[in-house]
Amino acid sequence: MTTKPAGGGASHPGQGRGETGLNACLHMNSKVQQEDSGASTTDTLKLLVALAVLVAGVVGFYWFTEGHFAVRVLGLVASLLVAVGIGAMTGPGRTLRGFFGETRFELRKVTWPTRQETIQTTIVVLIVVVIISIILWLIDMMLAWVVRSLVGM
Repeated sequence: MTTKPAGGGASHPGQGRGETGLNACLHMNSKVQQEDSGASTTDTLKLLVALAVLVAGVVGFYWFTEGHFAVRVLGLVASLLVAVGIGAMTGPGRTLRGFFGETRFELRKVTWPTRQETIQTTIVVLIVVVIISIILWLIDMMLAWVVRSLVGM
């Protein structure tokens, strides 16, 4: 037996319109996406400002060629940092920060090879590279011999 919440409202989004289960969840997800798209205009503006700051830094780097190189590089790095800071405050920037945070968390779970395993694997790779190189050299020599025989040199 199901009960309706007080006030006669729907107990699940979309349920009042006859939507249940998956349809109600899809409707709720589309509402969330619509709310996110409302902030996309400001995100676009922020990203454009970040791009303008970055372009200004690059133009400034090449415009002031008579200035000291270290000062020009510092200005370029500063404009890059400001642009990244502005971009990080947007929706895609927050998503990217979250992705990097999750990546760092996942890297902690990785079982890294020991020094001995790394050395052994490197030696195997080098041996295989040498063997393949010799095989390709022999094929090249045979093809060169065939071509010389056909041409008559």
